[in-house]
Amino acid sequence: MANRLASAVSPYLRSHADNPVDWFEWGAEAFEAARARQVPVLVSIGYSTCHWCHVMARESFSDPVLAAYLNDNFVAIKVDREEYPDVDATYLASASAFTSNLGWPLNVFVTPEGQAFFAGTYFPPVPVQPHPAFRQVLEAVVDAWTDRRAEAEGNALHIATALRALGDRAPGDLPGEAEFAAVVAELREYEDTEYGGFGGAPKFPVATVIDLLLERGSVGDATAQALAERTLTAMAGSDLRDRIEGGFFRYSTMRDWSDPHYERMLYDNALLLGVYARVGQHGVAEGIASFLIQVMQQDGGGFASAQDSESTVDGERVEGGYYALDADERAAQTPPALDRKILTGWNGLAIEALAAAGARLGHPEWIAAARRAADFLLAEHVLDDRLVRASIDGTVSAARATLEDYGMFAGALIELALATGEVRYAIEARRLVDAALAATVAEPPAVAEPVDPSTGSGTDPSTGSAPARPVFAVPGGADPVLAAHGLALESDPSEGAYPNGISAMARAAQRLYALTADARYLAAATAAMRGFAPLAVKRPIAFGAALGVMSALGTESSQLVVVTGAAHDGTDVASVALAWQRSGAVVAVVTAEQARAFSDAGFELFEGRTTRDGESTAYLCRDFVCTLPVTDAASLLALLP
Repeated sequence: MANRLASAVSPYLRSHADNPVDWFEWGAEAFEAARARQVPVLVSIGYSTCHWCHVMARESFSDPVLAAYLNDNFVAIKVDREEYPDVDATYLASASAFTSNLGWPLNVFVTPEGQAFFAGTYFPPVPVQPHPAFRQVLEAVVDAWTDRRAEAEGNALHIATALRALGDRAPGDLPGEAEFAAVVAELREYEDTEYGGFGGAPKFPVATVIDLLLERGSVGDATAQALAERTLTAMAGSDLRDRIEGGFFRYSTMRDWSDPHYERMLYDNALLLGVYARVGQHGVAEGIASFLIQVMQQDGGGFASAQDSESTVDGERVEGGYYALDADERAAQTPPALDRKILTGWNGLAIEALAAAGARLGHPEWIAAARRAADFLLAEHVLDDRLVRASIDGTVSAARATLEDYGMFAGALIELALATGEVRYAIEARRLVDAALAATVAEPPAVAEPVDPSTGSGTDPSTGSAPARPVFAVPGGADPVLAAHGLALESDPSEGAYPNGISAMARAAQRLYALTADARYLAAATAAMRGFAPLAVKRPIAFGAALGVMSALGTESSQLVVVTGAAHDGTDVASVALAWQRSGAVVAVVTAEQARAFSDAGFELFEGRTTRDGESTAYLCRDFVCTLPVTDAASLLALLP
């Protein structure tokens, strides 16, 4: 039996390398083998810090008898959902036809054409209500495949057809003030007024929703601002936060934030750093930044994906045991393992958060850490022909980059350009966004009428609806195996703990518009968000990031540029600018030389920006119509909305 996982990029796959299961990595080879043998395929999806994934690996995938039955009757594929998020999204959507209890491990049984005909999550080695034994599941699937194949294949085809229709959504107008007031009111109804946060158990930090509330607070919604601040304060004082090393755990199993699941994810902590910095909770922000830099950042500059929940304490492997120790006791133990896989999109979230928080709170070392990570990605993940999704120890994954990689990295580079004044980062961000826009025009248009550049809208003469074709697309196309089977999701609307690819791309495009005045970017961002607007307004707890972009698009575009002079005493216009917040606004503090470099590179906002009489000078613009420059903090404060 070949050991195909030993050299995998994913540590999760490597952890299964010695299983007696004849695992394949995701790719065409596995489906070719299934067609040749005329057997179904088990697509088993998980990730390194998934507790129940490891439990099932120990209980079932390590059992030689179970493995032998699996090998005889199936082709088995092991997938890291973090390496292949598009594969995970496709099969998660398919699995919803069979179970409402979605999660990981996700075990999906598919035809040799990749179409799902049964799915479930964790299956124990013996029946434990409500879970059947894994062997029972395998035997039932074999029976269905052998004796009722036509029925199984018919169901699979029906689900695949429904899957292709997921992107067929009627667009709508972006929410206005009344709709956003209703969104905030609904989120207020979800608040746990006793323990803070939203809903009951399990309870997640939902950083994207908190950021949305802060966006609305920045344009005068006091209810939204107060709700965000209450939530952040409750989480900061809870067991969800590791007060020793900083950082937050993924979620709590209890309503009162106790009994966390102890994995610490890069995306959670990046997004939480951003919101804690926005409300000025310095101590909490400093703890998160320390965790990101001291624990998660690797020697080359990139950030690891996650830290495990399990560790070995005094010779015993236990979940959360390390985090029950004080600082001195931890020093005598081996810390929980890192998933050292470097993901472009998640690194983008960390870079953006460190750059923005570092500028806002006066921590140049955070900006330096963000720069190291960005320079690593630009050198190692931006290839001549593609953007890399994942790498580890210099080995690049075969996984295609997704829209989240393009959008999150572009957003990070924009923020880093603003924090450092280095135009090269903004130029690279523009290239990423332009590549995603160009990919949508590489194919024949889906409708006869083009998108209106002023509104981002357009109609199909046959249906009266907006174009089905997505505004942004992955350069080079979707995952080739999914595409070959007709299973690639063109426009996945779902948002989990972090922004989806469309939201990330739209946000980057909106900010590029604010820097360049190029209407293409505004039109693209608007059109992308119109496609999600009706769904997001109805389910705000699940679409915080998308609604945050819609807030930015619906607010008068504001730009604030400060060109620094010889003196900077901490109370000048630069400090006022960095503290200012407004939904959709961009703030840049640059030298006169840096302003010229931005202008020469086509970033119109910086044209003609110089100091006045050698003093730091602020230019406040609304939709690129600017007030007279001011050189003192009081005058700038009087101008700010």
